[in-house]
Amino acid sequence: MNNYLEMTKEELAAEKANLEEQYKQWQAKGLKLDMSRGKPSSEQLDLSMPIFDILDGEASMRCLNGVETRNYGGLEGLVEARKMMSEIMDCDPEQVIIGGNSSLNMMFDTIIRGYSLGFAGCTPWCKLDKVKWLCPVPGYDRHFAITQHFGFEMINIPMDDNGPDMDMVEKLVSSDDSIKGMWCVPKYSNPTGIVYSDEVVKRIAALKPAAKDFRVFWDNAYAVHHLYDEMTQIPNILALSEDAGNENMVFEFASTSKITFAGAGVAAMAMNNKNREEMKKTMTVQTIGYDKVNQLRHARFFTNVTTIEDHMKKHAQLLRPRFELVLEALERDLKPTGCGNWVAPRGGYFITYNAPSGTATRIVDLCGLAGVVLTPAGAPFPYHMDPEDSVIRFAPSFPSLEELKDAADIFTVCARIATVEKLLHA
Repeated sequence: MNNYLEMTKEELAAEKANLEEQYKQWQAKGLKLDMSRGKPSSEQLDLSMPIFDILDGEASMRCLNGVETRNYGGLEGLVEARKMMSEIMDCDPEQVIIGGNSSLNMMFDTIIRGYSLGFAGCTPWCKLDKVKWLCPVPGYDRHFAITQHFGFEMINIPMDDNGPDMDMVEKLVSSDDSIKGMWCVPKYSNPTGIVYSDEVVKRIAALKPAAKDFRVFWDNAYAVHHLYDEMTQIPNILALSEDAGNENMVFEFASTSKITFAGAGVAAMAMNNKNREEMKKTMTVQTIGYDKVNQLRHARFFTNVTTIEDHMKKHAQLLRPRFELVLEALERDLKPTGCGNWVAPRGGYFITYNAPSGTATRIVDLCGLAGVVLTPAGAPFPYHMDPEDSVIRFAPSFPSLEELKDAADIFTVCARIATVEKLLHA
């Protein structure tokens, strides 16, 4: 297989004809594979089924401090659940508030509080002429959907292997008090899989924002989602921000959505005491308390950090072959041709393919017509606008290995077709 950049127009035309024949053969199979979201497979969900056998009888429904979990109350969450989530988030249990099943829901609610009520006595964002938000890209599309929903102006922050461009972040945050927040997925970032370097985390914690109510939304969604034995660690952002005099600046989020059940896990957020007390004032009006029975199940299922780590190793055993299958297909079919590039992630749920500029939409469309549904091109950017039309998010977790093999083969054919077309029209 030759590098396409070194081929003549005649050779590219012959390659295009060959690829189109392969593509027609795939279309004839009538496959229907949805790889648009990072959903756990059924085998992964099965790992947590024993959680339903943990609670048995009235006595088992009471938590350590005697709270009856089937009744009202417990606004901040059970003591056991807060301890469990603090071990996942690397913070103190006293900093944690437990929510429902969705950390995204807690992020949305926190944005609403800033928007309608304001933080730390500052003017509510809804009363301001303009609110801006920093968005490291490529990033998580559901984050961007929230800030777009509220009409915030989203500013792209380029990412490299160490994390966001901190020179750009520091300059913007310190000079513009209309910038009120920043999205961060610091560990095994969605979708690139990168891990923020220690230096980047320290620089974020030490920001000097012009806005008193600037908040970092630290979505530590993949804190324990390692694919290999080494367990990558990042510095404690809450402790660092406090040391830097920014004790109110960070809201950290996590959940068990990809640890136990994607639709029935436990979500949490962590923050300093002042933010917690401010948060509780509105939570007291919003809810009497979240599902304590589910919190108790999870806390007893994961008795300590070691049981969490052991459980996640079982997930890794299921996920790792899927990731490696896709990466092997990219190495085999695309690397020799010079079609794009990618990084092999060490954790998380996604592989990011950086296609030749201007081809991502074409690749995704071709895949869809062959029966493989991918996340829309442009999704990892605010407003779904990828300036280079090059980033594609690949989610290998849900399909079976057999389905995934077909999907990867289809993807590489489509990527090569799109690249050849671009070169022929250059």
